[in-house]
Amino acid sequence: MIWLKRTARALLAVVVLLAAAAGLYVKRSFPALDGELKLAVLAAPLTVERDAADVTHIKARSTRDAWLALGYVHAQERGWQLEFNRRVMHGELSEVFGEATLETDKLMRTLGIMAAARAQLAALPAEARDALQAYSDGINAFHASSSQALSPEFQLLGLKPGGSGPAWEPADSVGWSIMMALDLGGNWGSEFARLSSAKVLDTQRLWQLFPPYPGEPPASTKDFSRLYAELGVYRSQPPSATKTVAAHDMTTGVNGLFDQQIATQMHSWATDLAHSAGNVEGKGSNNWVVAGTHTTSGKPLLANDPHLGLSAPAIWYFARLQAPGLEVIGATLPGLPFVVLGRTDKVAWGFTNTGPDVQDLYLEQINPANPRQYRTPQGWAEFKTRTEVIKVKHKPDLALVMRETRHGPVLSDAQKSHADLLDLGKYVLALRWSALDADNRTVLAGLNSNRAQSVDELLAAYADHHSPMQSVVMADVSGRIAFKAVGKLPLRRPDNDIRGIAPSPGWQSRYDWGGWLPYDATPQDDGRKGWVATANQRITASNYPHFMGQDWVVPYRFDRIEQLLAANPRHDMASMRAMHADLLSPATRKLLPYLQGTPSSHPLATAAQGQLQGFDSVMRADSTAALVFAVWADEMARGLIAPKLGEARFKALYGKRHFRATVEHVLLDNDGWWCAPKSCTEQSTAALDRALDRLQALYGSDIYQWQWGQAHRALSRHRPFGNVAALSSFFDVTIPTGGDPFTVNVGQYWPNDDKTPFANRHAASLRAIYDLANLENSQFIYQTGQSGLVFSERYRDMSPGWAKVQYRPLQLNPSEIRHSLAMVP
Repeated sequence: MIWLKRTARALLAVVVLLAAAAGLYVKRSFPALDGELKLAVLAAPLTVERDAADVTHIKARSTRDAWLALGYVHAQERGWQLEFNRRVMHGELSEVFGEATLETDKLMRTLGIMAAARAQLAALPAEARDALQAYSDGINAFHASSSQALSPEFQLLGLKPGGSGPAWEPADSVGWSIMMALDLGGNWGSEFARLSSAKVLDTQRLWQLFPPYPGEPPASTKDFSRLYAELGVYRSQPPSATKTVAAHDMTTGVNGLFDQQIATQMHSWATDLAHSAGNVEGKGSNNWVVAGTHTTSGKPLLANDPHLGLSAPAIWYFARLQAPGLEVIGATLPGLPFVVLGRTDKVAWGFTNTGPDVQDLYLEQINPANPRQYRTPQGWAEFKTRTEVIKVKHKPDLALVMRETRHGPVLSDAQKSHADLLDLGKYVLALRWSALDADNRTVLAGLNSNRAQSVDELLAAYADHHSPMQSVVMADVSGRIAFKAVGKLPLRRPDNDIRGIAPSPGWQSRYDWGGWLPYDATPQDDGRKGWVATANQRITASNYPHFMGQDWVVPYRFDRIEQLLAANPRHDMASMRAMHADLLSPATRKLLPYLQGTPSSHPLATAAQGQLQGFDSVMRADSTAALVFAVWADEMARGLIAPKLGEARFKALYGKRHFRATVEHVLLDNDGWWCAPKSCTEQSTAALDRALDRLQALYGSDIYQWQWGQAHRALSRHRPFGNVAALSSFFDVTIPTGGDPFTVNVGQYWPNDDKTPFANRHAASLRAIYDLANLENSQFIYQTGQSGLVFSERYRDMSPGWAKVQYRPLQLNPSEIRHSLAMVP
């Protein structure tokens, strides 16, 4: 028995030692928030303070040191986020995650994100380059000198920041601004969706599946189905099955299962990025500014809530930068050295995505006698080529030849979906995208906006903004308000009969861009009616002389915002908050009567209809009717559209495209073609029955216990640990929410996701309200927390307040400073 006691004592000692080591590591992983820190790269002492709202205040004696300190702070709090984002844009994920992320790496390399970033960096003025260098110096100084332990992501994956090079370089900041344009700026996904669907639908039905903006005719009169059929662009045989990542491919790391789970998560994320790039349906934001004539204070109020994919940590980091000639506070993006959304001491601003067409796909015809050439208006020309080498975990390096035409990179060399659709022996698809151009000076516009002291100065600063085009509302303390669409917009020629709606023949010069819209001609509004609001709707009047595109977001959110602004003669901070919190879904209201009249013999139908009959179309988290409606609408889309497109094509398109406008057309106009072989009423009955079966299987037979928030939890997913069973509950941030894709308090979901089809994945990434009567009354919130370190209590502490549409103060002079760190050279 003595040996048992000794063994037990030894095991206990091991456990105690492991616990002590873990505790010591956790303590060492936290950033230094107080005391004094030596940083040789500084030119002069500065302070970094954290206030009670957890906003970071950087007070420096020069702008160079302020930018440098922001880089240091971002590295402290968001080091893994910076590393992951760097690997994304460099196309270096597969070095860590294996074959699961090859599609993403191929796409980033094909686009040439970093080559474009370096060209744009070289064209920036010296001051902008200096700012980016200072910011990079701050990140690299942290990793070179700090005793803070690397976060768990680095430890578990066996990585160090930057790999074999520096953790961050100035070109990386420029690259990250291009990546934001990739997320928000264009319609190449919609163009490809039309090309794919035109294989099985005639053009009339194509315009019903992808309808023009409400009240407008189709932007193009071209018969797409006939055009592509006559050109013979589609491959005649289905593609062969492709290899999937198997467990035995992932044999190192913590263990094989751990690596396999990461591979599954990364494959899902990478496929989503590669397939949805360029698609802007549902992506967007709200902003509005109210003139003093319509406020209780007599001064403007401005509100903003940009809608972006939810992640943990959040995309934003709130900070204040103070230096001679610089006083600004608001949302920064880790990777960039300036406040993107916020205010100075005299002016405030907010963004939404304008959503113009700044991307065109071109069908490039291959020379049948020489596959190294493609057709141009002047004859056959050689593809430009370069070789890219991608390192792949557990596999040999992969050397890929990337091609480029006069329009831009050949996407079909990287996008499997393109290869599956097109006859690549005859045609490839190339992309013309404005954000890749060397004259992109968006970074300079961001830096200059941080010095603005009036609406006029802000307008001047944004003259350099290039990509993505943004709808900016602004207000200053003098009482002036304004709206301006900022960014470069290509002009299409009068004889361009496709107008960028779908892929165009690249050998016909009429489809080339015909110049650029001057900055003074982009849409603008001085708020003469008392307010200006944007919500990704069409921002131009019917007589606007320039074509900007047609893939605007349906105006449900915009119409509701306008209704709420008009309903109150005098707005205040409370009414701004109520608008941010609004959960009325006009799209639900439009289809609800049809569902209420749908017959069903399902055992739960009577109880369900009892809930639906009194439903006010407000998508509350605790609503049973909201859940039943959402699942029925999903089943309607599946039942009507999948048989016409085919299951594989439907699955590839659905999710990022909700097809709600198509469902509305079919049911409200009783379009029998889409409903056939059943009647539309029969389709609705079948959809309701399937919906009730699904909900019963998930939540039981007591319908009164069903709640929309159960299915519609906001999911801020960590990459890559969000799909690792043992880690996801620690790294992901989730909370029940209301809303849907059409409410002001938006909650977009991906109904094609197998596990969580109604999870809220794309919502208000932050909310902010600015009071120009006293800018110290300004408020903000976002969905996780300032810290990107999972062990920190500040990792998710904003989540409950965000879900309740509460706020924190956003002040230059906060009443309480909780942490103060002195940095000295």
